[in-house]
Amino acid sequence: MKIEQEKRFALLLACKDSDYVKKRYNGYFNVFLEAFGDEGETWDLFRVVEGEFPAMEDLHKYKGFVVSGSPYDAYGNDLWILRLCLLIQTLNVMHKRVLGICFGHQVLCRALGGQVGKACGGWDIGIRKVIMQDESRHFKFSERLEVIPKCVSIIECHRDEVWQVPIGAEVIASSEKTGIEMFSIGDHILGIQGHPEYNKDILHSLIDRLLADESICNCFADDVKASLEEAEPDKEFLEKLCKSFLKGE
Repeated sequence: MKIEQEKRFALLLACKDSDYVKKRYNGYFNVFLEAFGDEGETWDLFRVVEGEFPAMEDLHKYKGFVVSGSPYDAYGNDLWILRLCLLIQTLNVMHKRVLGICFGHQVLCRALGGQVGKACGGWDIGIRKVIMQDESRHFKFSERLEVIPKCVSIIECHRDEVWQVPIGAEVIASSEKTGIEMFSIGDHILGIQGHPEYNKDILHSLIDRLLADESICNCFADDVKASLEEAEPDKEFLEKLCKSFLKGE
């Protein structure tokens, strides 16, 4: 008789909840749960940005981990970022599934031997079309998707990027703005530069915050907001992709 393993996942939250997200969603945890969670699963929250990490002896209990976005630099040397890199290296050795999003994508790369830094083209904010490479069709987790489109639209908000993937990694998506939009290692590591979990309202609130602290100018913010009225992210496909990766056998 086969005993089914508990479906347990962990969100490693690398940012603090914004006022908008707390009011609208009661925290980023619920944003991720809505995007990636399914009935019958257990999801645990670890606020790694505040130094809260899962115990090493408990790592075996989890089927998969998600590393969120963050306003911090993935190449920074804050203690919690260094601890996160060590945790990622441990999970890689254990062949645990780890999905990295935006900052998470970059810190996965750094922890496993790649290079990250400031984006040569500056800020990338809006809905970006990324090209799925032929290699993306050969990974085990992609077999559970009915179809992989050649182009996928995804919400982006970053000014850092992956410069070079770790040895053994495959680039599976790119765009005219960012050369490495997605990468994978085997069937247990997946990095995505964009935000498959975001709705457009979250991006609008981020644009307002960046404008308020003078990280971007008014004309740039206005152009991005105008472009959001004319495009939609391929949220359904992106969520299926992430779920297929995290939950496949």
